[in-house]
Amino acid sequence: MTEEFILNLIHQGRLVEARTWISQMNAVDVASWLEELDRNNILVIFRLLPKDMAAEVFSYLPNEDQEFIIESIADREIKSIIEELFLDDTVDLIEEMPANIVKKVLKNTSEERRKLINQFLKYPEDSAGSLMTIEFVDLKKEMRVDEALAYIRKNGIDKETVDICYVIDKNRKLEGIIPIRKLILNDTSQIIKNIMITNIISVHTLDDQEDVAAIFKRYDLLAVPVVDKENRLVGIITIDDIVDIIEQENTEDFHKMAAMQPTDEEYLKTNVFTLARHRLPWLLVLMISATFTGAIMQRFEDALAAMAVLYAFIPMLMDTGGNAGSQSATLIIRGLALDEISLGDTIKVVWKELGVSILVGIALAVVNFIRILITRQASPVVALTVSLSLIITLILSKVIGGALPILAKRMRMDPAIMAGPLITTIVDALALFSYFSLASWLLGL
Repeated sequence: MTEEFILNLIHQGRLVEARTWISQMNAVDVASWLEELDRNNILVIFRLLPKDMAAEVFSYLPNEDQEFIIESIADREIKSIIEELFLDDTVDLIEEMPANIVKKVLKNTSEERRKLINQFLKYPEDSAGSLMTIEFVDLKKEMRVDEALAYIRKNGIDKETVDICYVIDKNRKLEGIIPIRKLILNDTSQIIKNIMITNIISVHTLDDQEDVAAIFKRYDLLAVPVVDKENRLVGIITIDDIVDIIEQENTEDFHKMAAMQPTDEEYLKTNVFTLARHRLPWLLVLMISATFTGAIMQRFEDALAAMAVLYAFIPMLMDTGGNAGSQSATLIIRGLALDEISLGDTIKVVWKELGVSILVGIALAVVNFIRILITRQASPVVALTVSLSLIITLILSKVIGGALPILAKRMRMDPAIMAGPLITTIVDALALFSYFSLASWLLGL
C-alpha cells in the first residue's frame, strides 16, 4: 500500500521522497490515514505536508488529533495553518478546543482575523451565522463580464467557492447572484446587472441550521447566501457544511428515538460513564412510567386469576402494539424532517393511520384467532377476546404513533423524542387496559 511505502521512506530518512508521495494523495485520505497512526508518526507526516495541504488535512482531522498537533508544533507552524484555514473551519476549531488551545490559536492569528472570529462566535451555536464563511466572491452590478472575470482571477484563489458569485450594491445589500458558468459563456462586454439572477434564495443569520439544511435539499443548492436583517450579505454556507449538519441532525434524531441524550462523540472514543449518563435519565423516566402498566395489571388481578390463560397473550399484544406504534412514528418523523408532512396535516395523518391500522388489525386478528384455536386449544370466546384486543391495540398504537410526533412539533419539541420507547410505554398501558376491560366484559370475569 502507498501508506506503508511512505512510512518506510520516512523510517529510512528519505523525507523528500516521502513528501512527494504524500503531496500526491487526497487530503481526506491523508486525514483518515493519520487517524490510524500513533502520535509520533502523525506529527512527522503532518510536518511533511505542503503548506496549503497541511491546512486542508488539519480541517478533516478529529478534534483530539487537532488538539495534539496544536500542542506539539511551534507558533510559526500554527500561524501557517490558521492563515490557510477557511474562516468557518477556524471558528469550528475554536468552538471545540479547550481554553489553552484556543489561547494558543488566537495568539497566532492576525488582529483582523481575530475580530472576524469573535463576530462569528456571537451567533447562536446552531444558527446559519455560526455555519457561514466569508470566503466568497462579491461583484458590483456595474461591472462588465471581462472585469468580473479578471476580479475573480485575482481574488478567487483563497475563496471557498467561485462557482457562484454574489452581486451587491454599495451598502453590501444582496441584489443578485451569477454562476461562473454564466460569466464564461456571456459576451465580455455584457453588464453584470443585465445577466444576474435576481430571484435569490437566501437565509438569515439567525435561522436554525436544520431549516437551512431543508432549504438546501428543497432547492438543490450548492451554496446559499446569508444576510442580516437589513438584507446585507454577510457570508455564505456551502454544501460541505450542510452535509455535516444533516449527519449531525440525523445522529441526534437516532439518539432521541432510542431514548438517549444526543452526543457528537464517537462511540468507541466515549467512556462508559459518559455513555451511562446519556442513557440513564430516559431509562429512569420510562421505568417509572411503566408503573402505570403494573397498576393496570393489579386492578384486573381477579380477572387474571380466574382465567390464567389470559397471561400468555400479554407479551404478544404489547410487542405488536409497540412495533406498530414505532412503524407509524418513524414514518411521520421522517415525513416531518423532509417537509412532506406539515402541522396542518394532523387530521389527514390520523385518518390514514386509522385506515392502515384497521386493515392490518383485521388481517393479524384473523391469523391470531385461527392460531389460538389450533395451538392453544382455547375456547372461541378467548380467541375472540385476544383478536379483538389486538385490533384495538393496533388502532391505538398506530394513531398515537402518527399523532404524537406532530403534537411534539406543534409544541416546538423535537418529534424524535416521541418515537420508540416512549410510544411503546404509552401503548403498553393502553393495550393492557383495553385487553382486560374487553376480557372482563366478554368472559364475564
